[in-house]
Amino acid sequence: MNIGLIAHDAKKKLMQNFCIAYRGILSKHELYATGTTGNLVESVTNLNIHKFLAGHLGGKQQLGSQIENNNIDLLIFFRDPLAPRPHEPDVNDIVKLCDMYNIPIATNIATAEALILALDRGDLDWREIYK
Repeated sequence: MNIGLIAHDAKKKLMQNFCIAYRGILSKHELYATGTTGNLVESVTNLNIHKFLAGHLGGKQQLGSQIENNNIDLLIFFRDPLAPRPHEPDVNDIVKLCDMYNIPIATNIATAEALILALDRGDLDWREIYK
């Protein structure tokens, strides 16, 4: 599966720790990330990550385009709900795209762990169900 990774600045360390903890599972899949998040995760995990631009420089739009073209199967987006961002509409656009294209999305650690463990068990072959 193709897994997208995005994290707001306040959640980048959490994304690194998550990817360290689930490196074994993530290494079996293709990973895509916004630039800064991808670089930080790659530096601590040695996972191969396809990196787009930094989120605020167009990376969220690049990842959104991948969602629209059915190239992302699952998205982990650790966002900071307490600190408004100047590019907040982009955040809402990504969530909206996931809803439109039936992409499982995790916006917090609990949901991310549930999705990753379900993926590892083989419970997320949902594209086969909807063919």
